[in-house]
Amino acid sequence: MTGEELHKLSEAVEIITAKAREFGLDFYDMYFEICPADIIYTFGAYGMPTRFSHWTFGKAYHKMKTQYDYNLSRIYEMVINSNPCYAFLLEGNSLVQNKLVIAHVLAHCDFFKNNVYFKHTNRNMVESMASAAERFRGYELKYGKDRVEAFLDAVISIQEHVDPYHFIKAGREKKKQEKEEGSCACGQGRKCGKRHREETPYDDLWEIDEPKCAGQCEKPRKFPPEPEKDLLLFIMEHARDLDDWQRDIISVIRQEMLYFWPQLETKIMNEGWATYWHLRIMREIDLTEAEAVEFAKMHAGVIQPSRVRLNPYHLGLKIFEDIERRWNEPTGEERKKYNRSGGEGRQKIFEVREQENDISFLRNYLTKELIEEMDLYLYKKMGYDWKVSDKDWEKVKDGILSSLTNGGYPYIVVEDGDFNKRGDLYLKHCYEGLELDVFYLEKTLPYVYRLWGRPVHLETVIDNKKVLFSYNGEKVSKKFI
Repeated sequence: MTGEELHKLSEAVEIITAKAREFGLDFYDMYFEICPADIIYTFGAYGMPTRFSHWTFGKAYHKMKTQYDYNLSRIYEMVINSNPCYAFLLEGNSLVQNKLVIAHVLAHCDFFKNNVYFKHTNRNMVESMASAAERFRGYELKYGKDRVEAFLDAVISIQEHVDPYHFIKAGREKKKQEKEEGSCACGQGRKCGKRHREETPYDDLWEIDEPKCAGQCEKPRKFPPEPEKDLLLFIMEHARDLDDWQRDIISVIRQEMLYFWPQLETKIMNEGWATYWHLRIMREIDLTEAEAVEFAKMHAGVIQPSRVRLNPYHLGLKIFEDIERRWNEPTGEERKKYNRSGGEGRQKIFEVREQENDISFLRNYLTKELIEEMDLYLYKKMGYDWKVSDKDWEKVKDGILSSLTNGGYPYIVVEDGDFNKRGDLYLKHCYEGLELDVFYLEKTLPYVYRLWGRPVHLETVIDNKKVLFSYNGEKVSKKFI
């Protein structure tokens, strides 16, 4: 870019930032960088500016770069959820394209900062990922690149199986433990009858005259006591044959997945929010006639509905606009039933932005009228063709919500970490109508075996029958149960 173009872009950043704050958006300090296509697509493939190296990122890069080269798709920007917030603009964007992108990413940053589902994300993840990448390179030098990459393959194959709300469960258990009085080392609390003391090197002396537990302090027979959703955490903590460097790799992949998880849970809301605000900000700033036409074309392309998939920009925008309209101009019935006074639309969408995720957003605000207006439907393959299978608004809504549950991934829990008393790992698929991809399942079980070090079993449902898939280190087998 020439000096004059950079000056105009700098002025645009100041004007758009001021307008965004005037609208009430609250975001971290923003830093913009202009990047050539190969760099921005590298960031897009890796998900971050700095991250460990793996062949799957190269595969994603070549796919995105090919689509860009053939003008099939284009990444105009990339924004990082961090404090301060970083946004990368594509070199070659016109000034009005960059204006739209700036307004868009400011709204993204507002969402990152204020949505409750991002509350526990690591705002310094860029530095954390850079540090982890350096450690991984050290492991490759020490243990061999092939060995590290093979282990990464295994971990990445199940990286989605984490529990983003594990901290809630851990917090409740900690509070429960703190409330218990007379707890003993076995963790059985009052059942043991021993008084609670601070742990010291001389604890055994205090226990000389204490009564024994008389068999009441036996370890729980089931391991884990309750089904555990966080498969990566369970393997990291309980797999017997892992080295420290391997546990570190699992921990890093898990932390990175937890960082990205809120973005999976709020894709429709986040993009809808950003689209809602770039539209309003661009309408408020001064544009030439040519810029206004270019903006209109670009915005129309962003919200263009698709026949085969949901466009989150379009769906999110329509819902936010509908919420604002219904709270600004409630019907007589809404005024009476919900005590809406009117004129509260802007306040309401900020409240929704703060409190909801995609599932609650669609469950609460995707109405029959919107589904019919946007002509949403369910479809499935019938013979050799894909055909519309249902247009009933309630079934369409339920179908969309079902596809978003657990980030769109199967819900699998650790049922038993010592199955058959031989240390086998028994997993259970919480089946709710959607079957697992058997081909993918059979390819993934050997990876879980590599991590756990012992036979792995997975219970699921195929054709309405319970099936148990097992891998013993040599072959995958299945049987009906």
